[in-house]
Amino acid sequence: MYKSVKLYFRLKMLAQKLKKAKKQINFINDLQYKNYVLIVDTKIPEYDKDSGSRRLTEIIKLLIGNQIGVFLLSDFKEYRYKLEYVSFFKELGVIVYEPSIDNYGDLITKNDFLKMILPKVSYAWLHRPEIFKKYYPIIKEHKPSIKMFFDMVDFHYLRFKRESELSGNAEIMKKAKKMLNLELDNCQKADKIIVISEIEKQNLKEYYDNAEKTIAIGNIHQYIENVEFKNFKERKNLLFIGGLDHKPNVDAVQYLYEEIMPLLWKTKPDISIDIIGSNVPEVIEKLNSERFKILGYIEDIAPYFLNSKVFVAPLRYGAGIKGKIGQSLEYGLPLVTTDIGAEGFDFGKNAALLIGNNTQEIVNNIISIYENEILWKQISNDSQKVIEPFSTLTIESKILSLFN
Repeated sequence: MYKSVKLYFRLKMLAQKLKKAKKQINFINDLQYKNYVLIVDTKIPEYDKDSGSRRLTEIIKLLIGNQIGVFLLSDFKEYRYKLEYVSFFKELGVIVYEPSIDNYGDLITKNDFLKMILPKVSYAWLHRPEIFKKYYPIIKEHKPSIKMFFDMVDFHYLRFKRESELSGNAEIMKKAKKMLNLELDNCQKADKIIVISEIEKQNLKEYYDNAEKTIAIGNIHQYIENVEFKNFKERKNLLFIGGLDHKPNVDAVQYLYEEIMPLLWKTKPDISIDIIGSNVPEVIEKLNSERFKILGYIEDIAPYFLNSKVFVAPLRYGAGIKGKIGQSLEYGLPLVTTDIGAEGFDFGKNAALLIGNNTQEIVNNIISIYENEILWKQISNDSQKVIEPFSTLTIESKILSLFN
């Protein structure tokens, strides 16, 4: 009797497993595209909160629009898994891994998901250095023939190196060297290396020179022909935007508060600045005042770009293309930044007017643009030309070249 019951439950379990396997096979057979890519990031991209997520979201849209199917896997931590973003990508047609229980009460793990989808996947796009390091061996184990793309996002070594040089902190330089070793190891293993700009490509070349493997795919920006565009005389005040869980942005806001705005207020005491950005740390929140407004996350940022007179991004360290600069150009809003902020953009004849590398130069440039209507219009009108290299058409052709 005991053996019969035991055999019954074994057969039942086997039937359930076969049914589950059949369901998975049907799921794979139902896929509609010829080519599929697996994209892995640290989180489901929060397209309205940070530049890296916005870029990856636009890349996913282009892939789907060109009949390349997308599986999206987040190396999530609980606080980073937000259902509204999952729903957004599912509505685009992306197949998103979600931590869930199947019909038999079993947890569908990330490894289960990978084993199920990889037979159909020809490419893996691994976003950020730590993600590549973690997922490269896992994916290769399941499918050795897959093509692996290492999307650096930024050259992180360079960002840490610059931070160390600015702060004089030798510990950060140790972190930079450790990151360099990781990034170079990833470069060796990858079939394609994706950098965010041609300048970043040149920076990497000093440490890893393989032009055939490396491609620059920047942020995607389109100039906005806005019917609500306001002229010079209808605007006032300054604007800064940037995710405030990113240390270069925190440093830029502190620099604005401690040095730039006090010097500017000596001659322009009526000017205020709006600081927009998600994940505001306490060190920034406490800077809030009538003239230095810490607004945090704003869902609709368009009114701020349409009403401000000058965008200010005094970045003192960092790497890669800065999405905030591209956003300002999208709206035709004149800006003032630094060499670090301007990397990857060709401002042409306006470069000296927009780039300052010390407090006095930045303040002088702000005042010049803020007071001179002819100059303001010239810079605004040239914005469209500056972001042409980041247009959807240009970036799309580069992305599709990866799948030939």
